[in-house]
Amino acid sequence: MRLITLGAACLNQTPLDWDGNHRRIVAAIDQARRQNVGLLCLPELCVSGYGCEDMFFSAGVQQTALEQLAVLAEQTRGIAVAVGLPVYYESSLYNTAALLVDGRLVGIVGKQFLASDGIHYEPRWFRRWPAGVVGEIEVAGRGCPIGDLLFEVGGVRVGFEICRDAWVAARPGARLAKRGADVILNPSGSHFAFGKQEVRKRFVLEGSRAFGASFVYCNLLGNESGRAIYDGGALIAAGGQMVAEGPRFTYADCELTTATVDIAQTRRARSQSFDNGPLDGFDDEPPIEADYAWPA
Repeated sequence: MRLITLGAACLNQTPLDWDGNHRRIVAAIDQARRQNVGLLCLPELCVSGYGCEDMFFSAGVQQTALEQLAVLAEQTRGIAVAVGLPVYYESSLYNTAALLVDGRLVGIVGKQFLASDGIHYEPRWFRRWPAGVVGEIEVAGRGCPIGDLLFEVGGVRVGFEICRDAWVAARPGARLAKRGADVILNPSGSHFAFGKQEVRKRFVLEGSRAFGASFVYCNLLGNESGRAIYDGGALIAAGGQMVAEGPRFTYADCELTTATVDIAQTRRARSQSFDNGPLDGFDDEPPIEADYAWPA
């Protein structure tokens, strides 16, 4: 048995409200730390706000997002936290999630499948990150890996499916599971629609079952971009069972949902689903390692 506590914090963010967004992120981290959470997932693009639209192209917005990321890293002593932000890399802009561990930025993951239906126009601003590709970016004067990454955090392997990544048939989770992912995080900016929460539950449950992992979904809250309602509704599943579900449609700045899962149990399930052969079409890159003592 190996127990860890996972957290998903739904946040009510505002585009380009750097101080307010930062304050709410730090408050969520502090609340999670008080509840002994070891790994906290925060929503997609929560650093800048999801609805920045063409302001995503602003060099000032891109630089400020990285500056905010460096400051946030300092707020993660004793906890691992995933935050979403736009990142400019080699002439293109990407929708990314950064993993901060115990005061340090350890890597940035790029979204592989962009939302382009309904009210979403992500391909207008972002380029999809190609599977299997890893690069390096400088943040606060230090090199940082960016791309299709898997992390090993204190002996626990952590991967990402960023929002739409989990909705498609070729979702990245299958490759992450084959590489030994124990936890898959799904930071989302998913607007409300009738019946949509049931779809979210299905991909969370199926992801946790088929991939032999614990799966954490978190979402934005409120009328974040002025034309869409984000309903929250955090979900945490392990081994095909829903173990925690957060409230929806609240007026709170933050709604934290937590659950304690058994990593040893999901590993046993995964060992029965995946062989140890090579990954099809990709090199089996080693995970990015981060020293970390999980809260007892």
